Amino acid sequence: MNVLLIYPRFPDTFWTFRHALKFISKKAVSPPLGLLTVAAMLPPDWPKRLIDNNVTKLAEEDLAWADCAFISGMVVQREPAHEIINRCKEAGVLVVAGGPLFTIEHELFEEVDHFVLNEAELTLPSFLEDLKQRCTKRIYTSSEFADIQETPVPLWELVDMNHYATMDIQYSRGCPFDCEFCNVTVLLGHRPRIKTAQQIITELDTLYDLGWRASVFFVDDNLIGNKRCLKTELLPALIEWQKDKVGFSFSTEASINLVDDEKLMQMMVKAGFRTVFIGIETPDEGSLAESNKKQNMNRDLVEDVKRIQRAGLQVRGGFIVGFDNDAPSIFQRQIDFIQRSGIVTAMVGLLQAPPGTRLYQRLKQEGRLLDRMSGDNVDGTTNIIPKMNLVALHNGYENIMRQIYSPEHYYQRVKTFLREYHQPKGKAPRDVEYILAFFRSIYRLGIVDEARLYYWKLLFWTIFHRPVHLPMAITLAIYGFHFRKICELHAFGKLDSAAV
Repeated sequence: MNVLLIYPRFPDTFWTFRHALKFISKKAVSPPLGLLTVAAMLPPDWPKRLIDNNVTKLAEEDLAWADCAFISGMVVQREPAHEIINRCKEAGVLVVAGGPLFTIEHELFEEVDHFVLNEAELTLPSFLEDLKQRCTKRIYTSSEFADIQETPVPLWELVDMNHYATMDIQYSRGCPFDCEFCNVTVLLGHRPRIKTAQQIITELDTLYDLGWRASVFFVDDNLIGNKRCLKTELLPALIEWQKDKVGFSFSTEASINLVDDEKLMQMMVKAGFRTVFIGIETPDEGSLAESNKKQNMNRDLVEDVKRIQRAGLQVRGGFIVGFDNDAPSIFQRQIDFIQRSGIVTAMVGLLQAPPGTRLYQRLKQEGRLLDRMSGDNVDGTTNIIPKMNLVALHNGYENIMRQIYSPEHYYQRVKTFLREYHQPKGKAPRDVEYILAFFRSIYRLGIVDEARLYYWKLLFWTIFHRPVHLPMAITLAIYGFHFRKICELHAFGKLDSAAV
């Protein structure tokens, strides 16, 4: 059976980095890890093609070749997924769908022939067996959680790596915390399930053998969910593996209690981790309590962030406004926190209620749910009726975005970060793409952009005060260009005279 594995195009969003990727001649951040993993679970004698619509188009000859299309995606890819499914059906191709979008919203996709939902390790074998016996059902689902130590190495050989800025791998699934608004535990459970260290080393070796020499993102929703195994098994293995490797750096997601374990931070940096995304959410203790974000409470969150930065990890942060407890002062408090903490990449969104979460159930009982969520973290939409006046909430949110991504505030925040950040020692490749990115930034940000004065101020400040951080400063300036483009796309007002 000829199989197409199709990934819908992402709209222009905060995390696509689409406008930044142009500086390094890349088309997308990373390939679809879920589909590549599913590909490895399919019969090896089935011919397979990956069509990632973020880097290439789905051609008519692909559809003519295919017997079956496996489609995955996230909620934000809902509309492009509909378009792909319709094209497949018109071409007479069998459509099998799975992944977060379809697990949450499969009832919206009547054209799909078969749904393989939840974790494919559990549901895909049943579908394949039924397909072989010609007695397939429409929906395959499971309430169990998979043993990911049985998960195969993704078929990265299906990918043209030249199109991507990073590669993804997964060490664990699940999170020990129980935040009211988060659907990670709904989909993946509270008990973190982990792969063996040898599995991860095998995956990294596969990437290395395929020629990859750049960053790798651990997609775990909370890498430190099982700190014991992380410290005693994975990190020592990564430290040893990195000894003769050049060009590899890691990024991931973790909870703020990372800061409580100095040894853990040191080991992560030694293993090659350079960036960590942390759900800060809000500086308001009442809103943290409301959302059961216990791990963030009773802390000096600004100082915690700075300690992580000083350890050698750049902190990217997630923030939310629209909690029931939020007062009108929350908007300026969020701005002040973001600026003081030096979190350069600050994803701020309105509170949303994903189906299946405790927040969704609570607001459903209170009659406070609106339409389905968009899946875009920073488009200024919400699927709930907030206690705060909705117009005031939208206006306050837009003011946050206008402020933190204005050139003045953004470039100042970069300097705040660079003052704290401790540059880890390590071997770095001389990548011509990143050298070209530097010269492209000079032209696009230093000459064409109306915010060029801020760019040059940052460059000279860095050269004279933190010269070792110059590559980081250039990278963050390029990120800022992308973020301002996203703010412009969502019409968050004119960004303080910065024409982007």
